[in-house]
Amino acid sequence: MLSDPEVHALLPDVVRIAREAGDAIMNIYQQDDLGVSHKSDDSPLTLADIASHHCIEKGLTELSLSLPVLSEESDNISWQERSQWSDYWLIDPLDGTKEFVKRNGEFTVNIALISDGIPVLGVVYAPVPDHMYHACRGKGAWFIAPGEKEKELQLDPDFIPECWRIAGSRSHAKERMESFVHCLPGAQSISMGSSLKLCFVAMNEADLYVRFGPTCEWDTAAAQAIVEQAGGLVLNDQLQPLRYNTKESLLNPEFVVCQKISPVWQDTFLNLVKPFEAT
Repeated sequence: MLSDPEVHALLPDVVRIAREAGDAIMNIYQQDDLGVSHKSDDSPLTLADIASHHCIEKGLTELSLSLPVLSEESDNISWQERSQWSDYWLIDPLDGTKEFVKRNGEFTVNIALISDGIPVLGVVYAPVPDHMYHACRGKGAWFIAPGEKEKELQLDPDFIPECWRIAGSRSHAKERMESFVHCLPGAQSISMGSSLKLCFVAMNEADLYVRFGPTCEWDTAAAQAIVEQAGGLVLNDQLQPLRYNTKESLLNPEFVVCQKISPVWQDTFLNLVKPFEAT
């Protein structure tokens, strides 16, 4: 298990690697041909996914600590091998590929360091607005925008929303999402792509992000580190902290991201969520 000083020392390099991957993505984003193909599950794959993957994998393997790397684009590592890992990198080279293909700018580079199932370092980089979110255990969570001073992200545990702002996916479980929103008086829905939904909670620009529908571990890990270090929670279908590399499947259970658990929505979430079944 890595010590806090070892984790802290890695952060500047990981931020640099995420920016380099973002540059590789933007080089392709500006081209007419994005090189779109499809995986076996019909999800899109572009030249940018591959370019970012190679950039991140190369950068991480060159760091002083030789840790395994699990990426969305190299997900064929066996459970027998993964189950031996204590510390490893978990990355999504291009989170929000559908948004990338739509050219709406709502995609990110996600790099997380997992230690004993917990994301202890996370970097989320949104290349189009040049927004950088980063966090590591014991150092808090931070946000950097062009021309602005670096801002620490700190959520108020006593904050009670007057109008609940709920981030959600544009394309998953709309009926259940509508039922959830109806439990919160005066709620406002925010549709957003990629891991930016978790970052919006960490930024106090959303009060909740509810995910009814499938995700994989690389979709959430980096942003979970940011939410947790900002003082928020990322909770599974039993309202327990989401954890990583604890099972053969790389699918997440359905989850909620919040500043704190509230009796206003707790029972509704538990009634609407589908118990996790690995496939």
